[in-house]
Amino acid sequence: MPYAPLLTEEEIGTAMAGRTEWRREGDVIRRELRFPTFPAAVAFVDRVAELAEAADHHPDIEIRWHRVILTLSTKASHGLTGRDFALAGQIDALAGQIDALAETGTS
Repeated sequence: MPYAPLLTEEEIGTAMAGRTEWRREGDVIRRELRFPTFPAAVAFVDRVAELAEAADHHPDIEIRWHRVILTLSTKASHGLTGRDFALAGQIDALAGQIDALAETGTS
């Protein structure tokens, strides 16, 4: 029994419909974010790590100076599951909070 059931192509299409920041690459979804500084990128990753621990679902994370690349897939299920899209939604909400803070000049 897989860790979480794989989504069908139709379910993946539905889940991707509102996620324009994410792109699908085979059995993974990926999002790249840019930050004004390296410390800001690392701080974002720290907050993603908290979300991932709480969800018991961990993305692959690359930090490249001002860029953070997040890759989600349910490795134990060998593909995309609802857990990936649930965490993607939490990451999107976190990114929205960061964007709102940047616009107001607060942290």
